[in-house]
Amino acid sequence: MKTVFITGTSSGIGKATAKLFQSRGWNVIATMRKPENETDLSQLENVTFLPLDVTNMEQIKSTVAKATSLFNIDVVINNAGYGLMGALEAFSDENIVRQVDTNFLGTVRVTREFIPYFRKAKNGLFINVTSIGGHTSFPFTSVYNGTKWAVEGWSECMSIELSMFNVGVKTVSPSATRTELFSHNSDITPLPFYDAVEKKMLDMINPDSTPEEIAEVIYEAATDNKDQLRYFAGKKSQAIYDHRQQIGAEASRKELKKMYFDGLGTL
Repeated sequence: MKTVFITGTSSGIGKATAKLFQSRGWNVIATMRKPENETDLSQLENVTFLPLDVTNMEQIKSTVAKATSLFNIDVVINNAGYGLMGALEAFSDENIVRQVDTNFLGTVRVTREFIPYFRKAKNGLFINVTSIGGHTSFPFTSVYNGTKWAVEGWSECMSIELSMFNVGVKTVSPSATRTELFSHNSDITPLPFYDAVEKKMLDMINPDSTPEEIAEVIYEAATDNKDQLRYFAGKKSQAIYDHRQQIGAEASRKELKKMYFDGLGTL
């Protein structure tokens, strides 16, 4: 029986992924900041809960050590994420640091802690859940998108670096998904002079993919044995990426400026 280690399983994509792997006969190590509050996954067999805040280096070390002492781990899924939507000048330093710490540095640190284990085994796979926002640009998600661009570029480097040990690295990039990712926006004090365009952007967002659909792509990436870096998940992700590739980055940037700001005048 294979074993998967997943971060951020308390809700959304992480929880759906844990359920899917369990249903397909895997051992699942489900990690979250407060596993004692979990009531859903705890009803399932072959699910082990461990505490993990990916911004806490000491906890990363202790949780990875515990996990590797319990099971032979085959796949690590870096899914934990934190997102805020708003104008950059409305963000506090804490707002910025938390997103970078969780989305980028958390992924880097968890991966680094597992590398010696996979290197010795000469086998293993990291799957990093990013976002279509790691391939294109939108207003009011600059820090979140920035962290996802960082994970995409870093993952590409690591996919080459770790290949010498037969260790794989893949990314899964969802489009807008029905999760609680941006439910923390009360952490930001909005600025009124951005109201019109922020409302326009929110009205254009249509989270039409489910966490379960994203989990299926993650499972595919974990089991298809392909030397492939990027997987696109959700109803719009591949199309958004393909369109940007087709018209080029500069044309895409100008197209998005026109899409969001035409008709609003000078703010």
